[in-house]
Amino acid sequence: MIELEGVPELIDPVMVAAFEGWNDAGDAASAAVAHLDREWKGEVFAALDAEDYYDFQVNRPTIFLENGVRKITWPTTRLSVVRISDADGKGNPRDLVLVRGIEPSMRWRSFCNELLGFAHELGVEMVVVLGSLLGDTPHTRPVPVSGVSSDADLARRLDLEESRYEGPTGIVGILQEACTHAGVPAVSLWAAVPHYVSQPPNPKATLALLNRLEDLLDLRIPLGELTEDARAWQLGVDQLAAEDSEVAEYVQSLEEARDTAELPEASGEAIAREFERYLRRRDPQAGPGTATEGGVADGRDGSYRRDTAGGRPRLPRTTPKEPREPRPPEESGGPEAGEGPGKPGDTADRGRTEGSGDGDGPEDTGSER
Repeated sequence: MIELEGVPELIDPVMVAAFEGWNDAGDAASAAVAHLDREWKGEVFAALDAEDYYDFQVNRPTIFLENGVRKITWPTTRLSVVRISDADGKGNPRDLVLVRGIEPSMRWRSFCNELLGFAHELGVEMVVVLGSLLGDTPHTRPVPVSGVSSDADLARRLDLEESRYEGPTGIVGILQEACTHAGVPAVSLWAAVPHYVSQPPNPKATLALLNRLEDLLDLRIPLGELTEDARAWQLGVDQLAAEDSEVAEYVQSLEEARDTAELPEASGEAIAREFERYLRRRDPQAGPGTATEGGVADGRDGSYRRDTAGGRPRLPRTTPKEPREPRPPEESGGPEAGEGPGKPGDTADRGRTEGSGDGDGPEDTGSER
C-alpha cells in the first residue's frame, strides 16, 4: 500500500507523464512536463527508488557541490502536484500530477505498477503520456501532434486515433497498455520532430505538445517565453539551412510533400475549427487556468494492478536522404498509443550519460500505432 502523507485531497486530477530517452526526440516531451512543473510551481511528493529500475552504467548519477558538501543526484522518476486555480473559467480548481524521469533500464512492469499505485491512491481520472519522435517533417511548418488511445470508446469520445501499432515499443507504450489493463483511461500525445535537426532543445515541438494538451484537458497553460523561444529556434534553423544548398533543397521537398498531403484538410471547415481552438485557448472566458502554488504495486508476478473503482540548433552537414512520398496516417507508421520507436540499438537506445539522457529521440522508421 502506498501512503501519501502530507498530500492534500486532489480535485479532478489528471496524471501527465514524460520520460527522457527513446520516446523523447529533441527532449520535446520531457521539456513540456518540466515547463508545467516550473510555471505552476510543482512540489515533489514522491520519487521512485533508482536502485529498482536504472542501470547506472547507462544512466549515470551526477555529483554536485552544495555549500562545499559533495552530494549525488541519482537518475530516477519524480512525481509532483500542481494546482490550477481556475481550470474551467468559473473559478473551479483542478490538479495535475506530473511524472518526469528517465526511461527505466529494467523491471518495466513493476515500474508501471508503481506509477499506477500512485494514480490509484491520488484518484487520478486519466493518464496523459507525452512523447516525441523523429519524422520527415519540415521545421517551417506547424509541428504535427497525434493524439491516440488504445481504448476505442475513449478515442471516439475525445476525437483521437485508436492505436493499431505492432512492433517494438518503449516505456510510453508499456505504460499506456498498463493503464488499459488497470481500467485507467489513458491518452498519448506525440509530436513529430524534424529528423535533420534532432538536437535538443526543440521549443517548437514542446509548444505544440502543450497546445494539444490544452485542447485535450480544456484548460489554459501559461507559456512564458516558450512562444518566443520557438520563434527564435525556427529562425536559427532557417539561417543554418540557408547555408547549405542541399539541405535547403531537401527542406523544400519536405514542404511540398507536407503541403500536398494536407491539401484536402485545408477546407474552410478545418480552418474554422483550428481558429476556434486558438480563440478558446487564448480567450480568458473560455476556461483559462491561472497558476498558483500547489501542494503538493508489486508486479513480481508479471501482472498489472487492476482497479475497479534556447540554444541555437546544430544542423548536420550531410547529404540529405531522398524524401519519401507522403503516406496517409494509417499507413505512415506515425505515433500512436504508446510509442514512437526508432531502430533498436541506435543512439537513442544507448541511453543517456551522466543522468541527463541521450539527446536523440526515436527514428521515424517504425513508430507505434
